[in-house]
Amino acid sequence: MSISPNVPSPQETYHYEGGGGTPRWITILFAVVIAGVGAMAYAGYSAQTRLQQEVTKAQDQNKILTAQLDAANTRLADLKGRMDVTSQKIGMTQAELAEARSRAESIRKQQTASDAKLSEEIAQAQKESAAQIGAVATDVTGAKKDIEATRTDLEATKSKLDRAAGDMGVMSGLIAHNHDDLEELKRRGDRNYYEFTLQKAKTPQRVGPVQMSLAKTDSKKSKYTITVLVDDKAIEKKDKTAGEPVQFYVKGSARTTPYEIVVFDVGKNQLTGYLSTPKDASTAAAPAAAPAKP
Repeated sequence: MSISPNVPSPQETYHYEGGGGTPRWITILFAVVIAGVGAMAYAGYSAQTRLQQEVTKAQDQNKILTAQLDAANTRLADLKGRMDVTSQKIGMTQAELAEARSRAESIRKQQTASDAKLSEEIAQAQKESAAQIGAVATDVTGAKKDIEATRTDLEATKSKLDRAAGDMGVMSGLIAHNHDDLEELKRRGDRNYYEFTLQKAKTPQRVGPVQMSLAKTDSKKSKYTITVLVDDKAIEKKDKTAGEPVQFYVKGSARTTPYEIVVFDVGKNQLTGYLSTPKDASTAAAPAAAPAKP
């Protein structure tokens, strides 16, 4: 049998295919496999990393939960202890409350009894006060009458006790017109008062802190003339009238407050009246008795 010259032999065919190197699809396949393996390796690494992170996170959360649980257990134990103490206190408080109620009831009863006793005492005191008020009202009525009588007397006395300008032009104090008026002035105590009955004589007569000598009298006209001996000098008061303030100054007394002589009655040879001096006046030394003028 003859072989056609145009058909290659098997050896020639193998040599032809192998002479070109590794086929391209194998290379592509190999690259794809390598890429897949790399992708799988990366995916596995990423999954392992995420898993590790999740495990770590879970562990951290577990630690946090464990700490929170421990804290909760601690608080629960503390709360339980407080509840036990509170329960004990509540038991004590109930006992104390019962005792307090008992005391309150006892105090209420005592207060009720005290109020009743106080009401009785108040009623008795009101009765006694009413009686006393009635007695006081009677006394007040009597006192009012006495006051009115005294006021009437004072008004009458006031009408008798007046003031007048003295012979030196100085307004006098209150003037007495008789012995009773003079006693009223003494009770008032505004000045010092020395009542006298002055006789006509050769020897001067001491009246209080001064000496006086009666020179003459005119009973019909109620006039008189006297000499006052004071501060080593003689002061003559001539033709003075009964009831007229006869004034003179003395050393040691204020110049605005003179001594005053007021005569009640002018007799034939005597005068009746009084001498008044300021309260703060020092006692003037009367001079030695001098013979009166004939």
